[in-house]
Amino acid sequence: MNARKYFYSIALLLAVTAGCKKESFTDTSFVNGITSPAKLSVLFDITQDNTGLVTITPNGEGTVSYDVYYGDAGSAFVKVAAGKNVQHTYAEGNYTVKVVGHGLNGKTTEFSQPLTVSFRAPENLKATVAISGLNINVSASADYETLFKVYYGDSTNVSPVPFKSFLEGQTVTHSYAGAGVYIVKIVALSGGAATTTYLDTIKVGKQIDLPVTFDDPNYDYTTSDFGGNISSVAVDPTNAANKVLKAIKGAGSEVWAGTTIGTSLGFATKIPVTALSSKMSVRVYSPAAGLDIKLKIEDHNDGTHAVETDVKTTVANKWETLTFDFNSPAAGTPALNAAYSYDKASLFFNFGVSGDGKAYYADDLKFVPSAPPLKQIDLPVTFDDATFNYAVTDFGNDQTVDSVDPTNAANKVKLTTKVAGAETWAGVTIGTPTGFATKVPLTATNSKMSVRVYSPAAGIDIKLKLEDHTNGAKSVETDVLTTIANGWETLTFDFSKNASGTPALDLSTTYDKASIFFDFNVSGSGKKFYWDDVKFVAAAPEVLALPLTFESSTLSYATTDFGGGVITVIDNPHKTGIDVSNKVGKMVKYNDQNYGGSFFTLPSPIDFSTKKTFTMKVYSPRVGAKVLLKVENLTDGTVSYQVEVPTTKANDWETLTFDYSAINASKSYQKVVLIFDNGTNGDGTANYTWLFDDISLN
Repeated sequence: MNARKYFYSIALLLAVTAGCKKESFTDTSFVNGITSPAKLSVLFDITQDNTGLVTITPNGEGTVSYDVYYGDAGSAFVKVAAGKNVQHTYAEGNYTVKVVGHGLNGKTTEFSQPLTVSFRAPENLKATVAISGLNINVSASADYETLFKVYYGDSTNVSPVPFKSFLEGQTVTHSYAGAGVYIVKIVALSGGAATTTYLDTIKVGKQIDLPVTFDDPNYDYTTSDFGGNISSVAVDPTNAANKVLKAIKGAGSEVWAGTTIGTSLGFATKIPVTALSSKMSVRVYSPAAGLDIKLKIEDHNDGTHAVETDVKTTVANKWETLTFDFNSPAAGTPALNAAYSYDKASLFFNFGVSGDGKAYYADDLKFVPSAPPLKQIDLPVTFDDATFNYAVTDFGNDQTVDSVDPTNAANKVKLTTKVAGAETWAGVTIGTPTGFATKVPLTATNSKMSVRVYSPAAGIDIKLKLEDHTNGAKSVETDVLTTIANGWETLTFDFSKNASGTPALDLSTTYDKASIFFDFNVSGSGKKFYWDDVKFVAAAPEVLALPLTFESSTLSYATTDFGGGVITVIDNPHKTGIDVSNKVGKMVKYNDQNYGGSFFTLPSPIDFSTKKTFTMKVYSPRVGAKVLLKVENLTDGTVSYQVEVPTTKANDWETLTFDYSAINASKSYQKVVLIFDNGTNGDGTANYTWLFDDISLN
């Protein structure tokens, strides 16, 4: 804008201003004619979703605005223009809403209106209770609900009754302590006091399965009667602490009346009957002997897949165990078919006879597995392991039977009688003609077997013979004389010392059959011999122990070196004088620490209770070299004892003696420590090389 235009605008504005005439309005008489607010009212619109949301619309004549007081705790008023409304959320309850109307003249009028907020009860409540054994899963849905509570029905004697809360879309789980009938209550809550309840009577319990005892509170012992039978779980007529099945064959009931053990679903698992294991057993208490009891098993999904068999009672008014073998089906009924899934069982009491109202009791329905086949006899033979076939084979008129140890009734043994007139070579093969399951592991250094024998006299010849069960010509035998009468002794038979005139031990032969001959080469006279514990005598495993000779080909003579001392085991380079052994220890002391040495760790503590003198053969490069022999505790080096002895020979073997008479024998020592020339550094030369051997405690 240029200066001329700006000036013109200012002038025009001044002219307009100067041209206006000021007037005064002081007449308010029209206001005095306006009346105060009148005919006040309030309209409540309550949202029907249990949220408590209320729309409040005030009305009145001559009113330009309203003050609305909600009437609940802590709420101030809110200003609402005429023709408008306001929303407020209430909890369920009764309230007084006050409205103050304001007129144009500034005058006010009050009006109060009661308000009731009542929530709607949930509708269309649907609940799902899924049962699995002792567990249930609960879920629910409903309209207008805010929360669900479930009461499981197993704590009705507790106050307050416990419950579990959950929301729609959630599933809650509960485990019952025992089987039984429970009332499950599900309560759907609204936003306030209104509720809707769902009740469900359920029966929980693990599905019945074998063995059936009627005593386990975790199982559902529901039974299913047919043909007029009436059954229940009752008290044992002979033991009030025992629960059993009681079945009354009602008067006039069908000849085929019976009871299914469990529901129509049968057992939780199939009965494992096979052609080789085809039996079940039931304890029965019957009013008479000679009554037919039938047991029928079937596939609960297909009743045509069934097998049944009958057993007669043998006692009256007493318990007895009846065993039913389905390999023997009742006449005219299907045979056992192991391919079927038999998982349901029914009992028929006094089958084939109409009911007369008498009661029968049953308990302990079980599958009877066949005993597993016995294992072939093998060493060691103890006669105490029920899984082995301890059959033996007599020859030459010996007679062997199972017996009891004459000195220990709990021990099983064999008793062989060499009856009068039995052959001089009469004996008994230990097992069947097939012998042992595995060969006797004889070796050149382990060629012994032992047998415990209880003989009627000392000096009797007992022969033990081994052979290849497929070729009796391949054999070895040896003899031992008894040393005591009427007492047990262990006789050891060394097959490296075969009986005169018999084949020598041949380690290429498979010796897998043994025979024992009592009073060999003497005709039978009725003598009796007990015998037991036929064993292969394995050599004791070698362990590192005193004396340390370094001659073992299986032991590891490992040492722990320290401070420059190094021990190795070498071929003896000086087989002369007092040491002509093949192996010796060698210590080389290098230039590291003046206390350099090494130690052996023994697997068990050294016994100083009676022996307290060490000896060791030493080959020294010079006279006067100090040899320290020390023993230490395995973990505590402060528990130790040491003796130092000088060499007296050079380049020759000598025996050094270490006096340990002052050692505390109550302590434990497992380390043997050697230090040569303690206090002097070595240099690794021949002058610091020693040989040693035969560390012994005497």
